[in-house]
Amino acid sequence: MKTRAFFGNIAIAVLSAFIAVIVYSNYFHEEISNMSDAEIQKQKALDSKEVNYSQIPTTTKGEVFDFTEAAERSIHAVVHVTSKYNLESEDYYKSPIYNWLFGETYRQQSVSFGSGVIISEDGYIVTNYHVIEESDEIQVVLNDKRTFTAELVGTDPSTDIALLKLESTNLPYISFGNSDILKVGEWVLAVGNPFNLTSTVTAGIVSAKARNINILDDQSNYPIESYIQTDAVVNKGNSGGALVDLKGELVGINSAIISPSGSYSGYSFAIPINLVKKVIDDIMKYGEVQRAVLGVTIKDIDSEITEKYNLDKIEGILIIGVSKEGAAKYAGIKEGDVIIKINNIKVNSTAELTEQIGKHSPGDKIYVTIKRDNKRKQFDVLLRNMHGNTKIVKAE
Repeated sequence: MKTRAFFGNIAIAVLSAFIAVIVYSNYFHEEISNMSDAEIQKQKALDSKEVNYSQIPTTTKGEVFDFTEAAERSIHAVVHVTSKYNLESEDYYKSPIYNWLFGETYRQQSVSFGSGVIISEDGYIVTNYHVIEESDEIQVVLNDKRTFTAELVGTDPSTDIALLKLESTNLPYISFGNSDILKVGEWVLAVGNPFNLTSTVTAGIVSAKARNINILDDQSNYPIESYIQTDAVVNKGNSGGALVDLKGELVGINSAIISPSGSYSGYSFAIPINLVKKVIDDIMKYGEVQRAVLGVTIKDIDSEITEKYNLDKIEGILIIGVSKEGAAKYAGIKEGDVIIKINNIKVNSTAELTEQIGKHSPGDKIYVTIKRDNKRKQFDVLLRNMHGNTKIVKAE
């Protein structure tokens, strides 16, 4: 009996294994063969336990994002910028010997570092104004280690943009993208030279748009801040570097971080490329940015403003003043009106409004949608410059 039971158990085990093989061959094998390449890679990663797949960015279809193409397209067009300048100090040396040798004012040479982006094969480079401010000599090192002395073509402190030029041809460059269609949550790469570590690429998402952090107030009388905020790691030396989308197209120029320590603490900020394009086009053509103004004083709307002015909801930007010779005045826009759209693009903050106006020149006609007594009206506005006219302003 024991022998019969023993061989019976063996027969049952063999039969169960045979059935399991048949089921696996006809069901699981078919399921695996129908899986996409991305799903197979995911399964292999999970089976090997070498990768935590939950930390790998994927599309809604489960496809793994590939950053390598965007990195390859952009890394060769991002350069290292060295700015040399002299600091004057009347009390740097107290010794009368140094005063006799160098005069009462001693000039100490200093060096600052940053990044830049080649935007044309003939050597035009965009960087930040604060990277080359007051520089006496600008040196550019390409990703292939070639070194150039760059010419400063022009600057715009209002947007923190500077344009440089190299005497060279057939240079790698990054094509412009469209920062207007960039969405919150979209993946981007920051390319630059943090801490003089050249050709560094970091990844993150767009965490906000039209962000005003009030860092240009001391640099310009008419600052335009409408930054793309990301959580891509950016540090000292990244200023002037590229922010690119996953196609490798330039969507912003990295410019700032908010940090109590001076190093990356979670968020970085880039100037939208659509605003940058307008600035550099003006510098190339006129040597000076043709800045259009609407001729209004504005204020963001909150619940307190909504109640005070009896507004139907919180939206747009409140006009609290209209200049006498401004474009808005001539168009019929009044104090107390609420601007809700510029050229059919919604604006809900002063940063968004200044960005939209900043992309235009004096003499451009725009369509401004406002609310007056909670009723919508549209005005045709001929933009003017800060002098109240539409004439071209050229650099001295």
